[in-house]
Amino acid sequence: MPERLDAYRKKRDFDKTSEPKGRQDARAEAARFVVQEHHARRLHWDLRLEHEGTLRSWALPRGVPEHPDENRLAVHTEDHPLEYLEFEGQIPKGEYGAGTMKVWDRGTFAAEKFRENEVIATFSGERLRGRYALFQTREQDWMIHRMDPPLDPGYEPMPQRLVPMLARSGGLPGDEEGWGFEVKWDGIRTLLYCDHGHVELQGRNGTDFTARYPEVRELARELGARRIILDGEIVAFDDAGRPSFERLQSRMHLASDSAVKRRMRDIPATYVAFDLLYLDGRSTMALAYADRRDLLDALGLEGPAWRAPAYHRGEGGALLAATKELGIEGIVAKRLDGTYEPGRRSSGWVKIKNICEQDVVIGGWAPGEGRRSGHVGALVTGLYEDGRLAYAGKVGTGFTDRTLAILERELKPLSRDSSPFEGRAAPKGTIFVEPRLVARVELREWTKSGTMRAPSFKGLRDDIDPQDCTREGG
Repeated sequence: MPERLDAYRKKRDFDKTSEPKGRQDARAEAARFVVQEHHARRLHWDLRLEHEGTLRSWALPRGVPEHPDENRLAVHTEDHPLEYLEFEGQIPKGEYGAGTMKVWDRGTFAAEKFRENEVIATFSGERLRGRYALFQTREQDWMIHRMDPPLDPGYEPMPQRLVPMLARSGGLPGDEEGWGFEVKWDGIRTLLYCDHGHVELQGRNGTDFTARYPEVRELARELGARRIILDGEIVAFDDAGRPSFERLQSRMHLASDSAVKRRMRDIPATYVAFDLLYLDGRSTMALAYADRRDLLDALGLEGPAWRAPAYHRGEGGALLAATKELGIEGIVAKRLDGTYEPGRRSSGWVKIKNICEQDVVIGGWAPGEGRRSGHVGALVTGLYEDGRLAYAGKVGTGFTDRTLAILERELKPLSRDSSPFEGRAAPKGTIFVEPRLVARVELREWTKSGTMRAPSFKGLRDDIDPQDCTREGG
């Protein structure tokens, strides 16, 4: 048996694992390959090529590229025995590579080059077909590159950054049968990018939320090699099963991975998906909403930290009444024939509110009294009108000791001498800050003078840019 298997054997206890030891087999007429989906500590794919009596092996953390513009990392690992061409099964916990392994594809290949630092080959499998190059970049790190055009001439590379489509405020549409209706989730708008076992969570303004919600990242294992972009919200539910932005606040401003892990046990987060923007090499944004929802439903997204609730065709009034009875924020109406317009606040999506809420810019704060003397007593807020920050009122209720501590920590380094507001002056005694923080507030109504009546603080938002805070209807 070739010495090339020495490293492979040293890493394994064959009394515990069912993996093959390796034996000398007769050489096949055509060189064979296998790609195995490996559900180890991190999901990845293993590419193995038959060469000189063993299988040269690479771990592909992001799978096999399908387009010449998509180079992928390939980590060179120890050679494996030829029996691994057929291996599927469970590698026991505690053993090297512990986890489940299954064959993703297999076939034959013809090598143009097979050097120590470069391989160029044409693959003939069911999924892996075409001409590829594997080349070393440094030590064990290689790259795998597709040299042919994609098999599917309509294949589109997965977008790296999209901006969510936004809804306008309004009332129920008159022709409800032409619309789909969804619950308005009281969470953080988030695009979810899933690419070969890796999930990224991105906010409206491009903020990366991935590290904050590790339970949602587990969706990657369910989707496997699929490439998908979802639109939805990160939501925390209260004890009655209702979405709660206040409850989600406890997950939004944690400083360390250990704090996130501790908090997720008490306040789990759920990704609620309501749209599908990209699916396995195809943008779906030009499709009608009803068709996108059919594709989303077909994915069967139902797990411990993710779901894709059904929408309601032509039943807006009934759904609005039900959400009002449950104390939920409202609903969103979406035209069944509407396309997805990234970054646009479109009349094709309308949010209908039971509760009046508003995202406001914090331009200062007023000191409190009594035990809050010298500390934040109220927030002095504004909204942008024609590019200028206009005063919108003081928010002095809705705080907890924890949110006050977060506010003071965030506001302290933003102090400034002059007012950021233009037009109507802020109240006397306001301590001004740079207008960089956004807060969500709930209010009873707007006064004739353009300020909020009975506003209550719900939480800070770092997924929205201050310049996007303009007055909403409702």
